[in-house]
Amino acid sequence: MTSHTEAPRTETGRGDSSRLETEYRPRHPLEMRRAVMYQRHGAGDPTMFEHAGVIWRASRTPLGVATLAIRESTPGVIRGAAWGPGAAWALDQLPALCGAQDDPSGFDPSAHPLIADAHHRHPGLRIGRTDLVFDALASAITEQKVTSVQAFGAWRRIVSWYGERAPGPTPRAMFAPPSIEGWRHVPSWAWHRAGLEPPQSRTIVAAARRGDVIVRATQRAEDGEARDRVLISLKGVGAWTSAETRIRAFGDPDAVSVGDFHLAHEVGYALTGERTDDDGMVRLLAMWPGHRQRVIRLIETTGVREPRRGPRLHPEDHRDR
Repeated sequence: MTSHTEAPRTETGRGDSSRLETEYRPRHPLEMRRAVMYQRHGAGDPTMFEHAGVIWRASRTPLGVATLAIRESTPGVIRGAAWGPGAAWALDQLPALCGAQDDPSGFDPSAHPLIADAHHRHPGLRIGRTDLVFDALASAITEQKVTSVQAFGAWRRIVSWYGERAPGPTPRAMFAPPSIEGWRHVPSWAWHRAGLEPPQSRTIVAAARRGDVIVRATQRAEDGEARDRVLISLKGVGAWTSAETRIRAFGDPDAVSVGDFHLAHEVGYALTGERTDDDGMVRLLAMWPGHRQRVIRLIETTGVREPRRGPRLHPEDHRDR
């Protein structure tokens, strides 16, 4: 790929624990914030937020927990600093998080004027990846069949209660998600108190029992279809959850979250002026084989939205007070 990273160097500063730093200079236009902040789960996400122009991210890497701070110091120069046992891994993965492995070659935006204009306005749009499969899977399961408010709230509570405090000089308390074994042993009462429905909590626990196998199998898989087969073999994981996992963990440029409550309507309205269903959305996106997620991201940049047809849903809260 057309990217370059310097070797990380160790520094110590302001009495904080040792940190590593690196610099990433992409050789293509890059909207860094758009690529990276896609990984955030709502404004209160304890694993990720933005403060004073710096994106802070806590993760559980294969080498341990790490805190990563990212900023664009000058146009085209991304600076990264990291703390914790997984700091070196997090810095090595920084280009991928920014979309360095996303290959837009073969993408023809001219098939639709809206997409052509969006692509012209956003030549730096890249799809990033975390390479952290189980975190992506667990977060996707929490978002099954509920509103964003419910899903983000449940994620925030479980990660804060059972995750690990992030190292380094974070501007506010941050937490890395639980380990696979940690997800498996979250008690049943905690899921309920967090606001997660039993079908979702059971699916996460069941997936955690096979967590290491799932991670290895998806990492070895040759393409998105092979990863999809691995993921949907899990009870309680369907096409939507698999797509969401592949988008976040692997930056799959072709994944489409079929079954999403709003997505088909939004894609249909943007491309035709009328809402459509999942089958219609798939037919419309077939103009861009291999790049359907890229088209969805470009649609998001346009601000074109179907007018709301009813009152906002106010979810009931069945947790014990």
